[in-house]
Amino acid sequence: MATLNGIDALIRDDFGPIRGRAIGVVCNQASIAKDLRHFLDHLLPLHRAGDLRIVAGFGPQHGIWGHTQDNMIEWEGYDDPRTGLRFHSLYGEHREPTDAMLAGIETLVVDIVDVGARYYTFIWTLALCMKACERLGIEVLVLDRVNPVGGAMVEGTVLDPAFASFVGLYPLPTRHGMTAGEIAGYLKAAFFPRCDLRVVPVEGWVREQCHDGTDLAWAMPSPNMPTVQTAMVYPGQCLLEATELSEGRGTTRPFEIFGAPYLDGWRLAEALNGLVLPGVWFRPYAFEPTFHKFAGQVCEGCHLHVTDRSTFEPVLTTVALLQEVVRQAGGAFAWKEPPYEYEYRLMPMDILAGNGWLRAAIDALAPLDGVRERMCEECVAFAPVRAASLIY
Repeated sequence: MATLNGIDALIRDDFGPIRGRAIGVVCNQASIAKDLRHFLDHLLPLHRAGDLRIVAGFGPQHGIWGHTQDNMIEWEGYDDPRTGLRFHSLYGEHREPTDAMLAGIETLVVDIVDVGARYYTFIWTLALCMKACERLGIEVLVLDRVNPVGGAMVEGTVLDPAFASFVGLYPLPTRHGMTAGEIAGYLKAAFFPRCDLRVVPVEGWVREQCHDGTDLAWAMPSPNMPTVQTAMVYPGQCLLEATELSEGRGTTRPFEIFGAPYLDGWRLAEALNGLVLPGVWFRPYAFEPTFHKFAGQVCEGCHLHVTDRSTFEPVLTTVALLQEVVRQAGGAFAWKEPPYEYEYRLMPMDILAGNGWLRAAIDALAPLDGVRERMCEECVAFAPVRAASLIY
C-alpha cells in the first residue's frame, strides 16, 4: 500500500490549509516529499506567486540543512541566499521562538522527522513552538510522518518531570511508539490546551510498520542517523552519550558500533551473547573513530545487530551492555560529567534516563529482570495517556 506523509497529503490537496496564509516553516534537510523535493522548494513557487507568504524558516538542532555535526553547537539566524528567506535557529540561545521571530505569522507549519525516541530534540522543538504559538494565538499545523521504528512497541523509562531537559521536557517513554502528530496531540491535551493545533495525518501506514516497510525514501534527519537500523538501536544506544564509551560517532555506523580502547571486544561479545537478549546479536568489532571520543585511537567493542525487531528491547539491551562493561572494565569505565544539552545541575545519564534510578541500577549490576519490570510498570502507567492521543 502506498504511504503518504502529511507533506504529501498537503501537496496532493493543493496546499489548501495554508493558501492565502502568512506562514512560518519548521523543517530541516529531511523534510522532503515523496518526490524527494524539499518542502521549501514546493512552497517557494506559491510564495513567489503570492498564493501564500513564507515569513520565516525555523531550524531545529543541527540546522535547517543538517550542517552542524554534534551536540552543544549553536548556529545563528541568517538570510538564506538561495531561497531569500530569513532562517532562525531553535537550537542555541533561543530554543523557544521569540515573539519577534513569530511576528507576522498566522500559521506555523511543522514538518520534522522524529526517530521514535524521547531524547531526539526535534519533538521538544515542536513542544516549545506550541507553547509560544499558544501564547500568541498562532495556529500550529503539524505535517505528520511515520514513526521510523514503528508505532506499536513502547519501552524504557518514563521521564520524571524533576529530570526535565531538552532531551525530555515532558513525561514520555524512552521509545514512545508515537508519531510527531500524536505527540503534539498529547502535548496539547496535557500542557497547551489553548494551542490552535491541526494535524495533517499520514495515510496508508499501520503502527507495526517501520520506515523501511513503506515505500517512502529515507533521508537522514541528523548527521548521525544514517539508516533505519541506526534508529532501531538509538532508544538504547543514545545512553552511551552519557558515558566515556564511544557510541560510534566518527564511524559510518554510529550507535550500532560502540567500544573503547580499554575493552576486549571478543570477551565482551561472548558475555553479552551469553545473556541471550531477545532479537539482538553482538559481533566483536574494532574501529578507529575519525572524530569525537577516542578520535584516532583503536577501540574494541561490538557491532550491535538487530536480528528480530519484534522482540528487540533497545533500552534493556543497552542497560545490559553497560553492566557488562562495568564488570569487565572496572574503574576504566566512567560516566560523563555535566554539562549535557546546556544542563549543568544533573548528570548526563540521569537527564537521558529521565530519572536517577537507572544509573544506580547499572552501577549496582542490578538484575536485568528487575530493571525490565520497573520500566514496564512505568510504561503501563503512562499507557492510558498515550492511548488518548493515538491517531492510527
